[in-house]
Amino acid sequence: MSQDMIVKQLRVGGMANFTYVVWDENSKKAAVIDPSWELEKVIDIIKKNNLSVEYIINTHTHFDHVLGNEQLKAIYREAKIVMHKNAKLSKDIEVDDNSTIELGSVKIRVMHTPGHSKDSICLHAENVLFTGDTLFVGTCGRVDLEGGSAEELYHSLKRLSMLDGETIVYPGHDYGSERYSTIRSERENNPAMLPKSLEEFIEMMG
Repeated sequence: MSQDMIVKQLRVGGMANFTYVVWDENSKKAAVIDPSWELEKVIDIIKKNNLSVEYIINTHTHFDHVLGNEQLKAIYREAKIVMHKNAKLSKDIEVDDNSTIELGSVKIRVMHTPGHSKDSICLHAENVLFTGDTLFVGTCGRVDLEGGSAEELYHSLKRLSMLDGETIVYPGHDYGSERYSTIRSERENNPAMLPKSLEEFIEMMG
C-alpha cells in the first residue's frame, strides 16, 4: 500500500461486520465501504482527517452491509452510492466487472465475484483487496442465501487466488483468527481456496 492510500478498518455491530474508510491522503477524497452500524465511528474518522466522502460502496446488498447507506448519504449529500449492476437497491452508480472507481490518485478496480450473492463484488486497490462476504480469513461466504451459488463462488475464489500473494485481504466480517490476511496465506491455509475440484468444493459447501 502506498503512503497516499489510507485504510481504516472498523469492527461494528453485533454480527462482527467490518466497515472501511479508504482515502487518498493527498486529495482527502474518501470512500466508505459497507456502512452499517456504529456510524459515529465512521463520522469520527471523516472529521478527524478532514475527508470529502465521494462514494459509499457496497460489496453486496445484504442488509448488514447497506444499513448505513441512507444515513450517511443524508450527511454527505455529494457522496454517490455504488453497487454492482445486479443489485436491486437504490444506487447512484452501477458498476460491473473491471469498472474503476477513482479517489484522487487511488484507483479501485471492481471485480464481480458472485457466489455469496449475485451482486457480490471485491474491490482491488494497489495491493489491497476488500472481499466483502466472498472471502474471509480462513473461510468463505455461505451459499445458502438467495442468489447464492457454490459453483459461482468456486470460480470467484479461483480468480482471487490468482492475485499477487502479497495482496492484503480485508474481509467483510471478523470471522477469522486475524482481522485481515494475505492472498498467499489464504491460498495456503484456507480450506475454501486449497486446490480441489468443483465437485469437491460443492460437497464441502454442503
